Amino acid sequence: MQVVATDLRAGYVIVHNGQLHRVLSVVHVTPGNWRGMVQTKLRNLKTGSQLEHRFRSEDRVEKATFDTQEMQYLYSDSAGHHFMNTETYEQITLSDEVLGSALEWMLPDTVITVDFYEGQPVALELPNSVVLQVVETDPPLKGATAAGGSKPAKLETGVVVQVPQFIEAGTRIVVDTRTGEYLSRA
Repeated sequence: MQVVATDLRAGYVIVHNGQLHRVLSVVHVTPGNWRGMVQTKLRNLKTGSQLEHRFRSEDRVEKATFDTQEMQYLYSDSAGHHFMNTETYEQITLSDEVLGSALEWMLPDTVITVDFYEGQPVALELPNSVVLQVVETDPPLKGATAAGGSKPAKLETGVVVQVPQFIEAGTRIVVDTRTGEYLSRA
């Protein structure tokens, strides 16, 4: 789908120089008596590198369209991380490059959304929050409240988050996957 450069918005994924790029920021520039232009910051989805590119306001840009599927995380092994399509029961293996840091929030049976472009997985979206068990943390302080500061806690996936002083090992907690913040007890 073609869009005019002035219609670009942060968050769009476009095809630029034959590769997928996520638009990080867009600034419309109209200098004096020159023609207007659109200054963008782009991140290459394959390499992760960032670049700045200036489009003329009348340029047309190819906006990528994705096939989005819900996938259930099954397990990981030396071949990769295995997921199953929740509608067709088809299984695929995703690499560390596609998953990025998302694996630290996933246990088997976690359902995520995977975006496919021309049959290849390119991006994924986690649920906004997950419930994980605390496996290791300092013992709770006597009389500690939620306002009494925080301490590090290691969760069952291996990630470490800051939790209130009253949380102890074995407690199931709700964590925001976007920020890594403790939200509540489960």
